Amino acid sequence: MSKVVLITGASRGIGRATARALGALGWSVGVNYRHDADAARVTVEEVERAGGQAVAIAGDVADEAAVIAMFDATENAFGRISALVNNAGIVAPSMPLADMDAARLKRMFDVNVFGAYLCAREAARRMSTDRGGAGGAIVNLSSAAARLGSPNEYVDYAGSKGAIDTLTLGLAKELGPRGVRVNAVRPGLIDTEIHASGGKPERAAQLGAQTPLGRPGSADEVAEAIVWLLTDASSYVSGTLLDVSGGR
Repeated sequence: MSKVVLITGASRGIGRATARALGALGWSVGVNYRHDADAARVTVEEVERAGGQAVAIAGDVADEAAVIAMFDATENAFGRISALVNNAGIVAPSMPLADMDAARLKRMFDVNVFGAYLCAREAARRMSTDRGGAGGAIVNLSSAAARLGSPNEYVDYAGSKGAIDTLTLGLAKELGPRGVRVNAVRPGLIDTEIHASGGKPERAAQLGAQTPLGRPGSADEVAEAIVWLLTDASSYVSGTLLDVSGGR
């Protein structure tokens, strides 16, 4: 029987690469996106070409009703969810904290923290064995920024990812006895579209050259770590923050 996973923010980048990799393992994938239906459709097609099943599901993770609906849609399509990749997140143009307005800060924490907590909560409700679930795995997407701070660029984003680290550590202890493993991946300088949304499309290439490995990482390399944490290959791993950052 195919395992069922919901991946938030799966229309591009790391989310899409993870969906494709799980499709190659025969998984059924709920492909969540917020506004780019065409990009989500491409992800669905890539999952299906790889050998899995997929359905595109619109929804803003910062909206509780939308989160519940996206879990429902995934289960209606494929059956009980056995995994969550808590990936949806945003970044904004780089600047010092003193120059950030309140609207930016609120949206950053609404999506990256509140949204991630809502998704993790819904997964816990559906997968926990004490609530009738069959167990499973959650992988949260944090960032190396959580330990670096991103001064003069994205201290709001870095702080939001610090919250994801704490969520991972605490939730792993809550859900371990209830059949659910919880881990986080902390990507470093990964060559995805997110840098363009922060106003620096060349950031990964420029700074990646300064890492010990001398290059930026790829979305596929991060996806490999996520897939490992979702599968039985990591069956004794929980509460771990796994850096995929080229040694940075």
